[in-house]
Amino acid sequence: MNIKTVSQQLESVVRDVPDFPKPGIVFKDITPVLKDHKLCNDIADTFATRYKHLNLDAVVGIESRGFLFGMLIANRLNIPFIPIRKAGKLPYNTLQEKYDLEYGNATIEIHEDALKPGSKVVLHDDLLATGGTARAGFKLLQRLEAQVVEFSFLIELEFLGGRNLLPPDTPVFSLLTYQ
Repeated sequence: MNIKTVSQQLESVVRDVPDFPKPGIVFKDITPVLKDHKLCNDIADTFATRYKHLNLDAVVGIESRGFLFGMLIANRLNIPFIPIRKAGKLPYNTLQEKYDLEYGNATIEIHEDALKPGSKVVLHDDLLATGGTARAGFKLLQRLEAQVVEFSFLIELEFLGGRNLLPPDTPVFSLLTYQ
């Protein structure tokens, strides 16, 4: 299946939820996607095909929706999946990074021993909006001395300019982009 076909199928299933989590925000809901196991497999296969020749050491996914496909991608590549979680959710020693969201602020963490220095990773999440979460994840990975080969998203809300917060020398791949 080609990227354009998967992108079109994804777009046909994503649901807009107006005024969530607060007035003025149109939330892109991927839960209908999760009901379609074939589409989920096609999405994971599309990402895995993109990354299979990069000799990655891990796929890093950001809580919580970044776990859904991040884990599938890692499994297809036969490499580890590394979670970045909200503060207080990881049981071992962690590194923390605070950041701003489009509707608040938050802190995320990664285990201090999650990756070896020089590890090549893809940083995956479901959505790139204002870029705060992805940037915070990138900063955590920098502190572990990992090399982020690419930022990976199901959906990008291009009109919010999230790419502007990400390092310009690191590619960004989004399966579906809303302009």
